[in-house]
Amino acid sequence: MTPTPANPPTTVDHLADSVSKLGIGTAYGEPIDIGGTKVTPVALTWFGFGAGSENDEGESSAGGGGGGASIPIGVYQPGPDGPAFKPNLIALLAVSIPVLWVGGRAFTSIIKALKK
Repeated sequence: MTPTPANPPTTVDHLADSVSKLGIGTAYGEPIDIGGTKVTPVALTWFGFGAGSENDEGESSAGGGGGGASIPIGVYQPGPDGPAFKPNLIALLAVSIPVLWVGGRAFTSIIKALKK
């Protein structure tokens, strides 16, 4: 969105511009040389933003916030059959534990519903 005098840039416009410039570089880093081997780091990244506004009988209020996270999950390194992914096991465990917990809870709920 191009700002005009009638349509000044907002915080949301600035955030959208900042996040859209990050692109794939947040998930795949620049190749690094480690012991003569070039590896490309891979990370799981996400961002979230929110904003609010209220105008009640002439009184105005507004708020907003945001955040993000990046978890290194492994690297791509060259191999005899082409690039191979080598996972960071500690990070993969940290990411998979909540997923497995939610999946287990859903599975038990389904089993209980089928028993009725």
